[in-house]
Amino acid sequence: MSVPQDPDTELMLRVKRGDISAFEEIVDRYKQPVIGLVYRIIGDLTEAEDIAQNVFIHAYRSAKNYKVKAKLSTWLFTIARNLCLNEIRRKSRHPAESLDQITEDKEEHFGRDIPDKNSSIAEELILRMELETLVKAALDDLPENQRTAIVLYQEQGLSYEEISKILGCSLSATKSLIHRGREILKARLKPYLKTGHWETTERIKKLSKKSGF
Repeated sequence: MSVPQDPDTELMLRVKRGDISAFEEIVDRYKQPVIGLVYRIIGDLTEAEDIAQNVFIHAYRSAKNYKVKAKLSTWLFTIARNLCLNEIRRKSRHPAESLDQITEDKEEHFGRDIPDKNSSIAEELILRMELETLVKAALDDLPENQRTAIVLYQEQGLSYEEISKILGCSLSATKSLIHRGREILKARLKPYLKTGHWETTERIKKLSKKSGF
């Protein structure tokens, strides 16, 4: 059964016919989501931007063979993940810092970067930066397929069905990956969300909920 055409599919079919403006629109629409996914997998923003560029180069070169079998986003994220796996295989990554070490090392650094530390806006920004650092470290400790599944579900808003296609595994396996991964992340982050200046800060609780934890 074919997937009903949507605006993204129509754009890609235009690219297939040689419409450069349609391809530019696809890049504008998906550049940041692709960079976001790659960054979560690779852990380096500069590399993520380079890989994202290669994703769109690959997509453009493959346009003539494009067939409407899945959403364009699913196709692009599949390309992105495959390129990430190639990069991971190509080189060994540095060990991630522990959450304890990150908390100790970053606390003073954040304070220096924000001059008006007593203002509520500055405090929330500091907490947001700290939470993002902790979430990234916790994600980095997960296996690649589990990390990718959680990012696609939590940050990109993809369905279980779309994620299962990208990962190349069954629907039940995808659901299990995401469920177990989120439970692991909650357990890892829970001690840090209940200690220190986070303990009585309602805003950080809201921020953590937005992150899915």
